[in-house]
Amino acid sequence: MMNLPDLLANLQAWIFEMIVQPAMFYLGLGEYVEDSFEGVEWFVLGVLQLIILLIVLRPLEAWIPVHPVTDRNARWNDFLYTALHRLGGFALAAFFILTPVFDAVTGFLHLEGLKPFNLEDLWPGFLMHPALLFLAYLIVLDFFDYWYHRAEHQFNWWWGLHSLHHSQRNLNLWSDNRNHLLDDLLRGIYMGVIALVIGIEPGQYVLLVMATQMLQSLQHANVRIHFGRLGEYLLVSPRYHRLHHAIGLGHEAHGKGTLGGHNFAVLFPVWDVLFGTALFSKEFVMTGIRDQLPVPEGTARDYGKGFWSQQWLGLQRMLGLDESVAKGAE
Repeated sequence: MMNLPDLLANLQAWIFEMIVQPAMFYLGLGEYVEDSFEGVEWFVLGVLQLIILLIVLRPLEAWIPVHPVTDRNARWNDFLYTALHRLGGFALAAFFILTPVFDAVTGFLHLEGLKPFNLEDLWPGFLMHPALLFLAYLIVLDFFDYWYHRAEHQFNWWWGLHSLHHSQRNLNLWSDNRNHLLDDLLRGIYMGVIALVIGIEPGQYVLLVMATQMLQSLQHANVRIHFGRLGEYLLVSPRYHRLHHAIGLGHEAHGKGTLGGHNFAVLFPVWDVLFGTALFSKEFVMTGIRDQLPVPEGTARDYGKGFWSQQWLGLQRMLGLDESVAKGAE
């Protein structure tokens, strides 16, 4: 009987041979055929992710929700973001864009008699086991992801982009990928550089990103789930991450208008604990951004209802051209 890995591999091969490869040659893109095979793997695993999320998390949201859904269109819009990212492979595209650059650097170092850095070389005996090496890669990537996320909350222009992610008042299992495309491109390049520097292969990177994405979908889900007194310190739970999306607490440091917040860790809360940004609470808070609230609590700022309006308003906020605050205050 065929197991799941074999089934996925056969599906990948069929899609590549019957659809992708002929299309690439027809369009005159034959030089990219080899890379496109990896892209098909990303697509197949993305479909698998969507199926798992629908089967597991969607029923949980209906069974133990934190709050009732008040804007179903916003949830469908989040699904569009998720499908675009999980099936399109933003991170994989950035990884392959960077690979030729690092190949050239590696070749230069080889000619100079220098060996490129590889995480496996730090502790070769311990990291020989695939599961331990996978965990080591995950921890290193998560450390750098923590600082990227924290920077998004530190600079006005960057928060202008990232605030789109926080503007979802109906947080749900699809909200993880509700981001500005420019911000995703920057993060994809940043994480791709880190992955290449520590010696991650493309096939490993796909699985690492997939594992991270699945956990982040759980974190954003509208479910009353936490991991217990000890577990909350080991892995970011929906309750822990929900505090990061809380109005005020999640995006302010010292009161209204001051950028900052709590719980920036993507997977492992240890980074928040070590660097003083952890906030633990038993409350399942409501989510959003303070300036979304109506006057006088906020300024009724508009973050957009649909995909394109959200992207356009994000660019305006980044450039300081968003007039929605002034209009909302009138």
